[in-house]
Amino acid sequence: MSDQNEKAYFAGGCFWCMEPPFEALDGVIEATSGYMGGTVENPTYEEVTTGTTGHAEVVEILFDPTVVSYEELLEVFWRNIDPTVLNSQFADVGSQYRTEIFTVGEDQKRLAVESKTKLDESGKFDKPIVTAISDAPEFYIAEEYHQDFYKKQSVRYQLYAKASGRKGFLEETWGDN
Repeated sequence: MSDQNEKAYFAGGCFWCMEPPFEALDGVIEATSGYMGGTVENPTYEEVTTGTTGHAEVVEILFDPTVVSYEELLEVFWRNIDPTVLNSQFADVGSQYRTEIFTVGEDQKRLAVESKTKLDESGKFDKPIVTAISDAPEFYIAEEYHQDFYKKQSVRYQLYAKASGRKGFLEETWGDN
């Protein structure tokens, strides 16, 4: 791990579906599933799924900014969510599945706001972009069985990803890439 590595945090619904597109990028060292934005310290998955803790399912991205830029991470984030829906993503409903960018520092905040404005003004979506942008609070790592779920439980993950409606929406909205 290099001294210049940075972290970025994205809530895009189910964290299982958010790890693969980030981990596919050169310059991303790892994507870790966890929780942010709630009122309970060290929440468990069982607590977060009730929607009562205020946490969102989040991926923590450890990346080398000399290889992949924060702007590129934002682009991957936007292309893997429906940013027009509040408190749900596809088959997953509840505030724990909201979309939110948790920023580290003023540069990330400025870039996140700029990218959201650009997407909103692009006309890509008929409805307004409702994804929140907030300062990153404490990150709580999710239980081990959630980490790299798409690798460890590949068949189960593929069935979930298809049945959720995410894959179809993303292909319809952005094409095959």
